[in-house]
Amino acid sequence: MARDLIAALDIGGTKIAGALVDGGGKLVVRARRATPAQAGGPAVMAEVSAVLAELAATAHWSRVAAVGIGSAGPVDASVGTVNPVNIPGWRDFPLVAGVRETTGELPVTLVGDGPAMTAAEHWQGAARGRASALCMVVSTGVGGGLVLNGRLHPGPTGNAGHIGHISVDLDGDLCPCGGRGCVERIASGPNIARRALSGGWRPGPDGDTSAAAVAAAAHAGDPVARSSFDRAAQALAAGIAATAALVEIEVAVIGGGVAGAGDVLFAPLRRALRDYATLSFVTGLEVVPAQMGTDAGLVGAAAAAAQEQRLEGFGPQATPGSPG
Repeated sequence: MARDLIAALDIGGTKIAGALVDGGGKLVVRARRATPAQAGGPAVMAEVSAVLAELAATAHWSRVAAVGIGSAGPVDASVGTVNPVNIPGWRDFPLVAGVRETTGELPVTLVGDGPAMTAAEHWQGAARGRASALCMVVSTGVGGGLVLNGRLHPGPTGNAGHIGHISVDLDGDLCPCGGRGCVERIASGPNIARRALSGGWRPGPDGDTSAAAVAAAAHAGDPVARSSFDRAAQALAAGIAATAALVEIEVAVIGGGVAGAGDVLFAPLRRALRDYATLSFVTGLEVVPAQMGTDAGLVGAAAAAAQEQRLEGFGPQATPGSPG
């Protein structure tokens, strides 16, 4: 029987999703469990194993060629461990070894959730056909990944492209990562809301203080809400411009909950980018919204596995002359 499917896992602080993904990026079978993020490492692994067991119980499992994992990070693909910020029970946790207990001899590829989203957008989404791209998730945190020379570039540990922890304010606020003035400390959803509240914005009768509520107020013309999004956009623009200057990306793709603010985010971001991306080889850089939605982690985990294992018929083809 043809080995024409990849088993994919998307592991985050709230959910563990699994799917069997075909060569066209279609999710043939799905499974899902809640993440017991505050429980011990074995309890979280038990839910991962339950998702895999559900997939393995289907008639399609014999067609699986490899396993791809996109996990909240940091991850260390070189040794198969994970240290997700939002899963306290996993510290230097041997995730790949745990997965292999269910999947046996199938090859396993691990990347961070940012590179997984990037692989999905490059295969099926807003970065399709591009030789070089930065793809970002702007949500509770800010993560990202890189496409270089037509291929996902996860780096040795699976974390390359983590733009959220580029410092764009050298004397800025201390970030939980230990740095100062990180993009994430300025542009993530919770920090957009925190800044708006400290500036005098007040929620409506429902008491909603989320970034989505700030976005709604900004759409309605609230100057403090707009100012908070403008500051987030400026930080994102500085980080994107620095990345473009370093590796010559063609497009920056932005997804995640904060991107749902639409023009409240994208309009000031594009304006700010003109101030930062001034070198001749980065002035044509485009900024576009992501297209893959909630399935990006699964589709991207499959694409990352296909690239590492050199599986034919999956994922985008590398551009001519790029590394094989």
